[in-house]
Amino acid sequence: MIISNADRSGSSKTEAVLVTGAAGFIGYYVSLALLQRGIRVIGVDNLNDYYPVSLKQARLDLLSAHDGFTFHSLDISDHAWLLALPGVKGVDVVIHLAAQAGVRYSLENPFVYAASNLVGHLSILELVRQAAKQPLLVYASSSSVYGANTKVPFSESDPVNSPVSLYAATKRADELMSESYARLYGIRQVGLRFFTVYGPWGRPDMAYWSFAEKILAGEPIQVFNNGHLERDFTYIDDIVSGVVATVLQPMKPVTDVPHRIYNIGNNTPVQLMRFIEILEQSIGKKALIQFEPMQPGDVHSTYADVSAIAADYGFAPSTPLETGIPIFIDWLRSYKTS
Repeated sequence: MIISNADRSGSSKTEAVLVTGAAGFIGYYVSLALLQRGIRVIGVDNLNDYYPVSLKQARLDLLSAHDGFTFHSLDISDHAWLLALPGVKGVDVVIHLAAQAGVRYSLENPFVYAASNLVGHLSILELVRQAAKQPLLVYASSSSVYGANTKVPFSESDPVNSPVSLYAATKRADELMSESYARLYGIRQVGLRFFTVYGPWGRPDMAYWSFAEKILAGEPIQVFNNGHLERDFTYIDDIVSGVVATVLQPMKPVTDVPHRIYNIGNNTPVQLMRFIEILEQSIGKKALIQFEPMQPGDVHSTYADVSAIAADYGFAPSTPLETGIPIFIDWLRSYKTS
């Protein structure tokens, strides 16, 4: 994909970007892609211990090798602290990826999601509203907002009124807050509903990582709903190409409200048992499977209709699971022995 380094009007260059959640999986790769294009990145992250902080620090160490990267450890829900960051009000774009992730974790720690996902999102909206030159806001939503929907593939025009987890509810609430700020203040925003992102430097709580580690160790894996699930697994490089396109290409024409929401996925759901087969083939070892019933908060299927982001930004996912999983396994083996 060819991406010009123009702002939304096409008249000037994007020179500085604020990335929240910069030490996270997607945040790391998006920051790296921008730095490689000569764009300065101000990264923020609270470095919480939802998964090992050492992994987040390792990502930051790689980003810090670039002269254009500045990092601040802070919680975005602390609005006064966020506003006080040097240069934060002068950025051209805010890419808001910081959030408390995890569907099942939200069943046990609901208030963490309220603070990070709701107050944190509002804090970012207020930052953008008060900025000297109102930047474009690109923010992370989730396929989880589709909840109990049964029509596939999921389209942005589908109703999203039936969340099955608090995590999903907070992500839908973020979209509604963004819509209100777009209407009230004309803040230009692009919301991206991510579909099951995977790849090197990923998240240990995700199935592709936890299953791989257990297969390597000869430990059983828990397979929910007796394996009758499917996910639209999306390789990290494809996700980054879509995010960067929304940042550096002109924002597409909208009506009177400058707020657009897009699915960003692989557009090819894979059955859970096929996913396990690909893991087994990549590792060279059979999985010990322990079948379990459906878990609260889970959904049967995710499947992204990406025609909107393809039409507006040229998004074209190109990495099948059969290609991406072996790359991840090679990385995981190297990471665990380093």
